[in-house]
Amino acid sequence: MLQAFLLSLILTVLFMPFFIHFMRQRQFGQVTREEGPSWHQAKSGTPAMGGLVFIAAIIVAVLLTMLSKGQFDSKVIVIILGLLFFGGIGFADDFLKIFKKQNEGLTSKQKFLSQVIGSAIIMGILLIDNVPLSLPLPFFDSITNGLVIFIFLLIWITGFSNAFNLTDGLDGLSSGTGIVSFVTLALFALRNQQESIAMTCFAIVGGLLGFLIFNKKPAKIFMGDAGSLAMGAVLAIISMLLQNPWILLLVALINIIETLSVMLQVTSFKLTGKRIFLMSPIHHHFEMKGWSEWKIDIVFWLTQMVASIIAWFIF
Repeated sequence: MLQAFLLSLILTVLFMPFFIHFMRQRQFGQVTREEGPSWHQAKSGTPAMGGLVFIAAIIVAVLLTMLSKGQFDSKVIVIILGLLFFGGIGFADDFLKIFKKQNEGLTSKQKFLSQVIGSAIIMGILLIDNVPLSLPLPFFDSITNGLVIFIFLLIWITGFSNAFNLTDGLDGLSSGTGIVSFVTLALFALRNQQESIAMTCFAIVGGLLGFLIFNKKPAKIFMGDAGSLAMGAVLAIISMLLQNPWILLLVALINIIETLSVMLQVTSFKLTGKRIFLMSPIHHHFEMKGWSEWKIDIVFWLTQMVASIIAWFIF
């Protein structure tokens, strides 16, 4: 596990400067959304798609670690496929926005359909490989019906993929909260004696930590959809492999709050014409209230940490 963590961290730290230089040299920078805070316009031109580097580092670290042990776990292969597929969706979105220098990439329908297809493929692989899956319910027996789990997994993976993406709106915010989430999942995996999943989680932590060095304010590079969609999807996949997806209700609390803030804002405006928040997702609301990005980061990181500690004792 230490080997996977260090390999992922070192590879990310070594290759990220070259990627940043490449993107800057060709002027492939982030196109800031017009509806965001006005001061975010200063971030336009900052290289994006940093997720490509740490995803590659994670995969290499995991494969080399498994190769050194001479053991290849099918569950880990599923996680790697999740990284590749959802990272690919994000790359397509980033490519259209960055290389074509436009505000929008894939349409919401295109992105959603791609995420559904990706979730279906992951579920199909799990079923074909006879990976035991169950959906525990409080006060009831666990659900093992394949169709029910299939529908749930579609919603779960797609939902958290988008939730992590929504959280990726401030320097260091999503990478910091992601580190907390994946450390917690690694500890749950160890408690369940699933060392290969724990190893993969620590490799992800190494990649995110290496990325955070360059993504902290002022960010030299952004994660992009390539990284955020992949990280959110993998959160959901790992929670299912641990056979207790409900742990994400606390372990990924910030991602859920960010998503709910957008849903509430849109619903309120459509029904009443009034907004609940000054701006959504909710991290922008606190920006509009005068909070610095560092203050938002620290408060959100600590909130994720406290929620994860609570999850450890509840689940």
